[in-house]
Amino acid sequence: QVQLVESGGGLVQAGDSLRLSCAASGRTFSNYAMGWFRQAPGKEREFVAALSRSSGGTYYADSVKGRFTISIDNAKNTVFLEMNSLKPEDTAVYYCAADRNMPRLRLQVGIDYWGQGTQVTVSS
Repeated sequence: QVQLVESGGGLVQAGDSLRLSCAASGRTFSNYAMGWFRQAPGKEREFVAALSRSSGGTYYADSVKGRFTISIDNAKNTVFLEMNSLKPEDTAVYYCAADRNMPRLRLQVGIDYWGQGTQVTVSS
């Protein structure tokens, strides 16, 4: 059974940092694009960051560029999202996702696998 399990969310103050983890299991994700998305209350889910396991290339939404970093521990099959200088507008449920195609992942079109999400709340 394929699973993506997120962890690391929580309640923090503005300016703090958090690191989210996404543990992948159930298949080999060596050629997959891995990404993070978020959905705030009353808003559509949006792209946050993505990483290509084949090329190592990374992509970020403008709203998080310079503050968030996506990385991967290949040995542990775990993807991380390091979030620094958090703002109240970063408050959302954060989801991990995996797809064989990077453009499709970034556009959220028919993504192969999703995690269940982890809540991040940033107080002002």
